[in-house]
Amino acid sequence: QVQLQESGPGLVKPSQTLSLTCTVSGGSITTNSYWWTWIRQPPGKEREFVAAMRFNGDYTYYADFAKGRFTISRNRSKTTVYLQMNSLKPEDTALYHCAAGVPILSSIRTSFGYRTWGQGTQVTVSS
Repeated sequence: QVQLQESGPGLVKPSQTLSLTCTVSGGSITTNSYWWTWIRQPPGKEREFVAAMRFNGDYTYYADFAKGRFTISRNRSKTTVYLQMNSLKPEDTALYHCAAGVPILSSIRTSFGYRTWGQGTQVTVSS
């Protein structure tokens, strides 16, 4: 069974760059029907979509707040997914999860439809 594990630096200052890593273990994903996604949950708020990428990397989607600042990518062996975040703001403070699944088209840019989730890694943006 596929498992996901996020990692990354926990604390950064505003305007700095941070990269999160999501490592796949326990199995492999081989179908282009799968999507990778990053979902975050700010303190006291609901989960919100950040970015998604189809398995082969041929399609990507971003939340409006992420466009131009965040980049989702993967390594060539498709066993690691990254989220690079530039120009970080205090409002980017959240618990960041990576997830994978086969969402229906209307769910790709939501926090639903993804079957496999990592436990999350905390990102705090503060001076």
